[in-house]
Amino acid sequence: MANPKVLVVDDDPGILQLISIRLEAMGYNVTAVESAEKALASMSVVRPDIVVTDLRMEGMDGLALFDAIHESNPSLPVIILTAHGTIPEAVDATKRGVFSFLSKPFDGKALVEHINKALTLSGKKQDDGEGDDSWRSAIITRSPVMEDILSQAKLIAQSDVSVFLNGASGSGKELFANAIHKASPRHKKPFIAINCSAIPEALLESELFGHRKGSFTGATKDHEGLFLAAGGGTLFLDEIGDMPLALQAKLLRVLQENMVRPVGSTESVAVDVRVISATHKDLDEAMEKNEFREDLYYRLNVVSIEIPTLSERREDIPLLTQHFLKTITEKTQKKITAFSPEAMEMLVSAPWPGNVRQLLNVVEQVVALSTTPVIPATLVRKALKSPSPDIPTYSEAKLRFERDYLCHLLQITSGKVSQAAKLAKRNRTEFYRLLNRHNIDPNLFKKAT
Repeated sequence: MANPKVLVVDDDPGILQLISIRLEAMGYNVTAVESAEKALASMSVVRPDIVVTDLRMEGMDGLALFDAIHESNPSLPVIILTAHGTIPEAVDATKRGVFSFLSKPFDGKALVEHINKALTLSGKKQDDGEGDDSWRSAIITRSPVMEDILSQAKLIAQSDVSVFLNGASGSGKELFANAIHKASPRHKKPFIAINCSAIPEALLESELFGHRKGSFTGATKDHEGLFLAAGGGTLFLDEIGDMPLALQAKLLRVLQENMVRPVGSTESVAVDVRVISATHKDLDEAMEKNEFREDLYYRLNVVSIEIPTLSERREDIPLLTQHFLKTITEKTQKKITAFSPEAMEMLVSAPWPGNVRQLLNVVEQVVALSTTPVIPATLVRKALKSPSPDIPTYSEAKLRFERDYLCHLLQITSGKVSQAAKLAKRNRTEFYRLLNRHNIDPNLFKKAT
């Protein structure tokens, strides 16, 4: 990351300007706000790599801001500055997870050192020469939730621990597994994926561990199996929850011993493979019913990542839709340029039980049936096969989620207040009043596009 993003928060305009000038001179991408409330409102747009905040401010103070940030993003480093610092406050702050606590007047060089150290420990380093996001290029997103998960995935990729992906069908678990592999030291070795529910039980053991010639009817030659084929790389076991119990015991032994014994062989072979597994099933329930081994679960689930559904990342729907439209029209040579505003609103509001896979299917359908350059809402309605529920109105949203709800709408509409107000079922004047209440600047969302 060549230019890490720093969110600076201080209610003293002079200090705010001084910190901003110093950090920008060092090559940081700085966003400066004068209150904790504005900092929270801008989080989803700025997507900072680190937060530097004053401790004592009007309204929400620095520690309260830290707590609010870490509720949704516990890995984001926060540095607190204060002219009123005491030893007990510093101890309390660091115990709660604050990265560091510096007293004013602060040494600019020391602040930069603390920022660099925090970025290094969080997996992001200034001017590291890489600046390469190719590892995640297949994942199309501008969702804050997804960005947080991708940051975690990049950190996890540097270790060799087993990773467990939990997510609904069609949410992109294999894409995530491949992204982790590409970001890992194993990226030059094979990435191999297998769907455990798509292969008959009688063949799954042979497919995973290999077999020797003549070990069963049809075994006309030796087969090395996927564990050996993925040697030095990553093996992705999708729908691991559907693996038969007998085979679960054999998989556990392989993971414990790093050895596989092909079917029909008397000798074991050493393997070096990182295992990423995934399922859409509730494995806690499966373990209670003795349908999934608890010891295997903990062996696979060293680190877990929850993949959000498409309905939990609605701001990605316009991006994904345009991406799919471009890809499909390039293949089909159809001159279709866009979805009508009504059609796009319908897509953004749909429930999407089939997630990204369903969205791709819908785009493929409407492109095939469209006879105009702009896809109308009637085709989308037909492809969805069910009436689309509206995005909840403001009055239906709980008060404590009001700020997040408003930011979510502005994210979807790229800061267009009129469209956001329409989605919220509020007139433009009232919508601006709500934005002012939460110190939300719609221009921040325009900058993100």
